[in-house]
Amino acid sequence: MANTQDKSNNESPLKYLPIASPSASILLISPTNEILLLRRVQASSSFASAHVFPGGHIDPEDGPLPPHGDVRLHQDCLAYRVGAIRECFEESGILLARDRDTDNSNTKTSRLHRLTEQERDAGRHAIHNKQTGFQEWVHSHSGILDTDSLHPFTRWLTPANIPKRFSTQMYLYFLPMAHSGIPQTLHIPTCDGGVEHTEAQFLPASEWLALAEAERIILFPPQFFLLSLVADFLRHGVSGEGQGLSAESLQTQRKRLLEFVKSGDPPWGEKCISPWPLKRDGKRLVMGLDEPGPELEGTNRRGDAERVVWVQFRGKGGTRGLEVGWRKDVVDEHMTDEESQKKFVARKKERKGRGSDEELEQALRGKKEKL
Repeated sequence: MANTQDKSNNESPLKYLPIASPSASILLISPTNEILLLRRVQASSSFASAHVFPGGHIDPEDGPLPPHGDVRLHQDCLAYRVGAIRECFEESGILLARDRDTDNSNTKTSRLHRLTEQERDAGRHAIHNKQTGFQEWVHSHSGILDTDSLHPFTRWLTPANIPKRFSTQMYLYFLPMAHSGIPQTLHIPTCDGGVEHTEAQFLPASEWLALAEAERIILFPPQFFLLSLVADFLRHGVSGEGQGLSAESLQTQRKRLLEFVKSGDPPWGEKCISPWPLKRDGKRLVMGLDEPGPELEGTNRRGDAERVVWVQFRGKGGTRGLEVGWRKDVVDEHMTDEESQKKFVARKKERKGRGSDEELEQALRGKKEKL
């Protein structure tokens, strides 16, 4: 890592880095294997107007964390899991908790804890406004947080040149299958009334990608990248077709995604990614994903050395031209940029699960109806 300070003073170069605030987000997967995204308000100080996974800062009440400067701060732990579930509830109204009595019994079921609409809305308001503690409130309603069902799925460290930085633990969470008798009202996300978000919606991962590629929504590299990975496993045809898939097919998709998450070197649950500009391709940057970030230099933490993300950053925090490709197709000293781009486009056309024109139109119509 470059250090512009005088090394003779023995000061740590991390002293001059903007602190990466601990945060967590959840890729929440519906009973029909769709992904929840929330649209940030335009006045947001980070990711304004972008579509994001539910999540946010870790609060002290979520649990203890190692101090800044300790590499263990950037590892999965209970505080990140509690914070992820709390933020998901505050932002979407979906509470990832089990019935306490059932959870302590020998006959555990896949049912989530039930709340009335009035209980849910009152709880979200009280927790967001710090009128009550989240874990205390859940306990008072006979629930227990389902932290064990969160599957780590990469950590992201904001690049060192960005003033507002985050160390974000990403998780996968599979909502119980629709056939298990759980009321569907538990799975209908609602926005937080415009406090932080103006929309909350489940769509197939491929449709979210199609909307971003059509520049109808804003996605940032972490969200686009993870959706691209998930889309290869949670595949849909035209919008809504997932509702017609058998429970066995949906469960098979989930099983294969989890097998993928546990694969790799390191496994996806342990990868830490801090995007960096590998090269420029016209107006777009090709972002490398192999570096773990300055806080983790000198450790055995690594990102993804096989893939890259193309992105063009626009004014006021927007993006365009997002694509995911293989690094070996981009970084080839014997290949011109034009040849590299042609090779990537050819490989992209071979990929399945990206959705057809009909799927895109369905997605766009759904967005218009919601608005």
